[in-house]
Amino acid sequence: MNKRQYLWATAAACLMAIAPKAMAQNFPDRPIKVVVPFAAGNTLDNALRQVAEEFKKNTGQPIVVDNKPGGSGIIAAQNVMQAPPDGYTLLLSNTSMLTINPYTFAKLPYDAEKSFKPVTGFLGASLVLAVNASTVPANNVKEFVAWAKTQSNGVSYASFTAGNSSHFAGVIMNQRTGLNMVHVPFNGTPPAVQNLVGGQVHAAFLPLMAVKPHVESGKVKVLAVTSPQRSPLMPQVGTFTEQGLPDLEIYIWSGLSAPAGTPDAVIGKLQAEFAKVLKSQIIIDKWRAIDFEPLPFTAAEFQTFTRNDAKRWQEAVKISGFKASE
Repeated sequence: MNKRQYLWATAAACLMAIAPKAMAQNFPDRPIKVVVPFAAGNTLDNALRQVAEEFKKNTGQPIVVDNKPGGSGIIAAQNVMQAPPDGYTLLLSNTSMLTINPYTFAKLPYDAEKSFKPVTGFLGASLVLAVNASTVPANNVKEFVAWAKTQSNGVSYASFTAGNSSHFAGVIMNQRTGLNMVHVPFNGTPPAVQNLVGGQVHAAFLPLMAVKPHVESGKVKVLAVTSPQRSPLMPQVGTFTEQGLPDLEIYIWSGLSAPAGTPDAVIGKLQAEFAKVLKSQIIIDKWRAIDFEPLPFTAAEFQTFTRNDAKRWQEAVKISGFKASE
């Protein structure tokens, strides 16, 4: 290499090093697309649109919500995985996509860690153990376990889908208490709630807000919440940890991920802008009313969080023997 070639190579290397930082300084200068693995109108979809309003106020740029439901989140994940790694296409990732699918599918078209870069957490919500008030006499977890062990015809619990957190919460409870509850999966939260209220199933692991109206009507009882602290929306109900089952401290959560290869400087700018919104009082207040908690993690915190969560679900999937259909 002659002196001129050396100088050109050195200059090019410097430009390549500077380019991501320069790009991040002006980022974002156009709309950001967030691919959502749910249909429009889903509670997470609505929460994202609330965040988008505040994001635009702060940055001047809109968030375009691109709904790609189906396939256990695989369709949305593939779409983002193949997008340019420039920070302008993000994935609203969730529990299933990053920490459950890797253990329930024999083969995935994406790698939960290698195909994406963590940006930040988005929101967390608790599940509750709810029971049909007319068929289950128990008022807490201890009473429920004692009652269930006396039922010669068995006890059933509903989930909002097979292969998800509401399914495997029951698996963990069976394993930790010696119960043998039968899992009854439904296609979504509304039919699971309907069958719980109707008495077709004894119990269910569901979001608090889905059952709260039926608690107020007296048709359903909530025996425990999976959050670390009691919910301010139902402060009389103890947590699973308080009732002796700390392994059922479970979040159903979502986060924001970018395609692998997205520059760290851009990730940092995205995290800062989303954290600003998630820490805003307007979002905290709106979400508190529906039992959502903002999760303004750093990228490193989000990665640690998902890795720890994956360990829990790996064990639950193994115990259950569940395998997702390809």
